[in-house]
Amino acid sequence: MRTASISDTKTSLSEYVKRISSTGEGILVTDRGKSVAKLFPVRRGDTPEDKRMEELELRGLIKTGKGHFPSGFWDTPAPRDKDSSAVMALIEEREEGP
Repeated sequence: MRTASISDTKTSLSEYVKRISSTGEGILVTDRGKSVAKLFPVRRGDTPEDKRMEELELRGLIKTGKGHFPSGFWDTPAPRDKDSSAVMALIEEREEGP
C-alpha cells in the first residue's frame, strides 16, 4: 500500500483517486508520520445502491451495463415520440404507484 502525507494528499487528491481506481491499490494517509486514514477503491457490491441494483437485476427488472457503450451509440438518432405516449405512460404508471 502506498503512503502519502495529508498535505500531499490534499494537493494531489485527483491524482490519487485516479491511481486508486485504475490500480485498485489503496493509499495510507499519514499526519507527521502517523497513520490517520486509508483511501481505497469502492468495489461493486459495497454500497447500498449496488445491493439494490443487484436485487433488481436478480428479479429481472433491470439489466446492468458493462461500463461502456457499444460502438456508434452516440451516432444513433434518438427515437421520436411525437404524441408523447411514452411520457404519458410513465406519468400514469407513477400515479398508480408500485
